Amino acid sequence: MTHRVGFVVFDGVTLLDVSGPAEVLHQANRLGLPYDLVLISPRGGEVGTSTGMPLSGTVTATEAGRVDTVLVAGGDRLPERPGDAELLETTRAVAARATRVASVCTGAFVLAELGLLDGRRATTHWRHADVLARRHPGVRVEPDAIHVRDGRFITSAGISAGIDLTLALVEDDHGADAARRIARELVVFLRRPGGQSQFTTDTAPPPRNDLLRTLIDSVLADPAADHSLPSMARAAAVSPRHLTRLFHTELGTTPARWVERVRLDRARQLLLDGHSVTSAARHSGLGSDETLRRVLVRHLGITPTAYRQRFATTGTAAGGVPAAGSPTD
Repeated sequence: MTHRVGFVVFDGVTLLDVSGPAEVLHQANRLGLPYDLVLISPRGGEVGTSTGMPLSGTVTATEAGRVDTVLVAGGDRLPERPGDAELLETTRAVAARATRVASVCTGAFVLAELGLLDGRRATTHWRHADVLARRHPGVRVEPDAIHVRDGRFITSAGISAGIDLTLALVEDDHGADAARRIARELVVFLRRPGGQSQFTTDTAPPPRNDLLRTLIDSVLADPAADHSLPSMARAAAVSPRHLTRLFHTELGTTPARWVERVRLDRARQLLLDGHSVTSAARHSGLGSDETLRRVLVRHLGITPTAYRQRFATTGTAAGGVPAAGSPTD
């Protein structure tokens, strides 16, 4: 029996949020696993995408009728303005009749705005996970997940994670072998190793407190120096207790955890620049190979060698071996 999938789209929708999942389902059709795809927008007709390339032939929720799975695509504007009345009403109408409701990237904001994720686990693009959690405290946001299933609702991380999500849907419908064949055809992982935190960067805004900003600048300038709580408190001319309060208020973390994250970010860059694990550990302030491995696995779910192999540019030889002329220990 043919499974109908309705893609909820709108002006400014991220094209890959639509085309990635659609290609997975196209490959399923080639295997004789029938999916019928329909593009649904608030007003029907042509919709502009993030790239400027249009999506034509969209229909309204009424014209679409019942679909088995709804997939709400994301867009840059959704973390700021998810409450577009027409988009919300369109999503509400098709989701009410669907067996499964899914979102890609920031499409989760539409589901959350409708209250469909209240009391449920969900994820979105790592850059917007904190915003989703603050705006919708009833949603249990899992910022590191590639995709999260809770009941009939499935949410995925940023953009290309829509492919991961759709492979999981095909696996639900037709088994792991079918999903694996499609993944091989698309040259992607059936289950991507690690979580999305491995792709993140430190994007926290600078603190408003001048004292804390000065201290942070000094740590960022030399992460390998002594940045214990007593040492930082002396440098800031405040008590350790007061400094801890400032970190909690301004950054939502402890001084030790913040310093560890700074050192991890430096170690990640050193690894990508071609440093050995030993060198990256020492020059970042993490100290030893084992400490770097433990911190990287805890934060990103990946080992130093695997991180370098996955993210190094062509300036680093295959297998994580630094190219000629690269800095090593």
